[in-house]
Amino acid sequence: MLKKLRTERDNQQWMLDLALNMRGRVQNFERDDIEVPTGKRARNYRMLPKVWLEAAERHERLGRAAMARGANSSATYHFDHAIESYRHAQHPIYFDDHPVKKKLNAKLAEVVDLRSQTADYPIERVEVEFDDGKTISCLLHLLPDRRKAPVVIYVPGMDQTKEVFPKAYHNIGLARGFHVLAMDGPGQGNSNIQKIRAVGDNYERAGAAVISYLMTRPEVDKDKIAIYGISMGSYWSLRLSSYDHRAAVVVSSVACFNPNNTIFTQSSPRFKQMFMYMAGYEDEARFDEEVAKDMTVRGHLDKIKCPTLLVTGEFDPLCPLEDAIEAYEDLKVPKEMWVFENQYHPLWSIANLGGMDCHDYVFDWLQNFFNGSHKPTKEGSISYIKENGDGPWSDCEWEPPVERGQAYF
Repeated sequence: MLKKLRTERDNQQWMLDLALNMRGRVQNFERDDIEVPTGKRARNYRMLPKVWLEAAERHERLGRAAMARGANSSATYHFDHAIESYRHAQHPIYFDDHPVKKKLNAKLAEVVDLRSQTADYPIERVEVEFDDGKTISCLLHLLPDRRKAPVVIYVPGMDQTKEVFPKAYHNIGLARGFHVLAMDGPGQGNSNIQKIRAVGDNYERAGAAVISYLMTRPEVDKDKIAIYGISMGSYWSLRLSSYDHRAAVVVSSVACFNPNNTIFTQSSPRFKQMFMYMAGYEDEARFDEEVAKDMTVRGHLDKIKCPTLLVTGEFDPLCPLEDAIEAYEDLKVPKEMWVFENQYHPLWSIANLGGMDCHDYVFDWLQNFFNGSHKPTKEGSISYIKENGDGPWSDCEWEPPVERGQAYF
């Protein structure tokens, strides 16, 4: 059965298949690490669900075997990997009610519940009421003693779901005294299955509903709610913070501040293919007019009321540096920005942080913010974090590119 192309650039699929076959990268082709399971090879995009399913099933078997022997720590490690693999397996299937996608999502949910039995702290499923009897599905990772403490709302990226962060085997929030709630916003994960679309102000309203829910939890310090968005979540987190002012601080990282700019036009066609599915559109012209053109933080940033940290790679193709600088300058609140020298879109395992992820340093920053040892100023500051330098805590003051003899692009 011949299917009509969804986007004008769908005819570039052979190039995406070639990049995956030759380099093991699904997208964000600037990076050198592979985006397929270790020891696996996908020669085209249609193979991705299969290779990830095989990896998921193996880790699930290892996790169940460890669980049966009471080796809960090892079981949690394997369940983390099985969850990540089932998540990757279902994601490339962007068709409503696809039977394989539904089966993979069911397996993902099953292993999430297994991990909750072996993790060394409580993980709760949370369903927040939304429109028409539908719910925003969340995972709430609680400190072991359930004490009243700050909470971080994790806003995933376009290719992420609530299961992606934090990992239960090494939860960086727990180590720093945070509860963490990860949400499936409109278009993501279980919201996608329910056909809650990523359109209009749906994400802002969903995020506000999640904040209202957290206000009812005795474990949450209501004055210490943080929002942390990654990739497309960097856009959603800023829009949410401009819409609802109850959070104490927002961090917008792995920048994609203006999706109506490069991500749908100059970057991999896969981004637009995927987001049209998340928004529930088949007609590209209608999507461009009714959704994409309004996807920007411009005109919203001056409405944010809480201190803000922006984080970006110097050469991120999804957010040109001039866009990031413009966003920083539009903020009217205490603010900071980190620019990672010679980095691109994902900011994982980067030399600028000695091989760590930006997550770790962001949570350090949030910990310092809430304990009062560090606060951004109204004047603001931009740190240019050298690729082989001493990290964001060193003397790394930003010099505009023109002063370094460089251009933004």
